[in-house]
Amino acid sequence: MTTATLLTPARTARPGGERPGATTRAAERAYIRFLVVLDTAVLAVAILAGYLARFGDEQPSGSEISYVVVAPVLLLVWLVSLKAMRCYDDQVLGYGADEYRRVSAASLRLAGAIAIAGYIADVGVSRGFLAITFAVGTIGLEVARFAARKRLHRARDRGAGWSRKVLVVGDTAHVLELVHTLRREPYAGYQVVGACIPDALLAPVPQRLGDVPVVGSFRGIPDAATAIGADTVAVTASGELTAARLRRLGWQLEGTGVDLVVAPALTDVAGPRIHTRPVAGLPLIHVEAPEFRGARKLVKGFVDRSLSLIALLLLSPLLLVLALAIKLDSRGPVLFRQTRVGQGGKEFGVFKFRTMVVNADALLAELAARNETDGLMFKMRDDPRVTRTGRLLRRWSLDELPQLANVLLGQMSLVGPRPPLPSEVARYDGDVARRLLVKPGMTGLWQVSGRSDLSWEDGIRLDLYYVENWSLAADLTILWKTFGAVLGSRGAY
Repeated sequence: MTTATLLTPARTARPGGERPGATTRAAERAYIRFLVVLDTAVLAVAILAGYLARFGDEQPSGSEISYVVVAPVLLLVWLVSLKAMRCYDDQVLGYGADEYRRVSAASLRLAGAIAIAGYIADVGVSRGFLAITFAVGTIGLEVARFAARKRLHRARDRGAGWSRKVLVVGDTAHVLELVHTLRREPYAGYQVVGACIPDALLAPVPQRLGDVPVVGSFRGIPDAATAIGADTVAVTASGELTAARLRRLGWQLEGTGVDLVVAPALTDVAGPRIHTRPVAGLPLIHVEAPEFRGARKLVKGFVDRSLSLIALLLLSPLLLVLALAIKLDSRGPVLFRQTRVGQGGKEFGVFKFRTMVVNADALLAELAARNETDGLMFKMRDDPRVTRTGRLLRRWSLDELPQLANVLLGQMSLVGPRPPLPSEVARYDGDVARRLLVKPGMTGLWQVSGRSDLSWEDGIRLDLYYVENWSLAADLTILWKTFGAVLGSRGAY
């Protein structure tokens, strides 16, 4: 998604009238109230669980403080800590990892503060009670926020839920690009409702950029935002929007209830690689180079091999059952080894459970005209070459479990780009070839974002995003999301 830098968070209403985006603000406040109630319930359960786990049915002895007083005070202080860490700030709710980081930081900092204060004041509150309460509460808050976010995302996908109404400002080409980027991820909550283009491009008749109405020029951006009920103005690249003009726009939006965001021509770069440094009043954006080697890569390799070995040992009974099912269903070998291209263009044999008839490659030419993808891969939803057992294996991604052996051998990673065929790599251009800078993965952003339902362009975009912005934390997130994608069978065929 296009990187957005917040310039002016305006919140007060325009005197004498309803502020723009009042309906959106009401939905936003309702969602925040829902989060407060949800967090309160989670913390109450965590405090109760900590008490029962530490004391059970027994009455605490030797304590000068009643836990009837401790419990509500702890709950209230915890909520205040969440508020102080801006865990209810609309700028972090519903998208990105910052919401989860703030929730964890608020809980851990409060736990540390209570531990220090308790030691200094020698307060007789059980350490076991506090340890269990904060462990359960922190995990519970993260899970509850995740569930609330998924609920919000589903509502946004249906065109409901709390979303920002966006007026896009810029040259036509950049406006169309930003609109496409925002609509690619509707669950992020940016709903484009109009556009403003340079005066020279404005026609005397109503105009549309795709299906986005042009509601004005650069001369009347605040009025245009008010007219269409936008609560956010997103400014993209344009030669006419100088620094002075952009600063003046920020002043004009003050007190109108309209936020101003700037979308620089910098896409698919993760936040940790971006640093803003003010120089002479100009916010310069520094972008760190991607990391393809070093200590973090060594740690990633160690984690990959360790987890793959553990998984192979734990899943060995299931692997034997699946092998027997394949053998009984159709003639041919249990495992299918296919040549794929790995890191640096080096070819290797990827292991998979056989899901097709033995002469599947020979039948491919006959089915080429029925390819359902728009790129270099062949995908067909009802492929006649797939066996009965193979359909079950593909539905639940069980056919890919033998790739744990490739990870153990160091040929693949648990998380990475999709391993391509040599025939695909032969037709790569310079940009797509960057997928080969890292090891291919058993799962990745393509796996948790739709798999075979993705277009070729979107699949490549996600792979390149991972190559440029990988991290161990992102790997753990993708592994977690993989379970949901597999259970939901999204894009599996």
